[in-house]
Amino acid sequence: MENNMQNLDDQIYAINEIIDKMRPYMNAEGGDIQFIEFKDGYVYLKIVGACADCGLIDLDISEGIEAMLIDSVPGVIGVKQIK
Repeated sequence: MENNMQNLDDQIYAINEIIDKMRPYMNAEGGDIQFIEFKDGYVYLKIVGACADCGLIDLDISEGIEAMLIDSVPGVIGVKQIK
């Protein structure tokens, strides 16, 4: 169980590292991104500020954030946005 917890901690750390890399782009547009949780292979994010109402946020998530997370963090299979 301890090894599994360490893997989860490593995954969450890696997820937050990628989110931190994306944050300046979101901030530049008047928004931000918040990590909520990682569960069953899905990263749950909340988009706030100006980006929350942007018509392109779904594309930004699927083409940008989700693609980076799937490519970089073992076990991530998708991203779900919390409204």
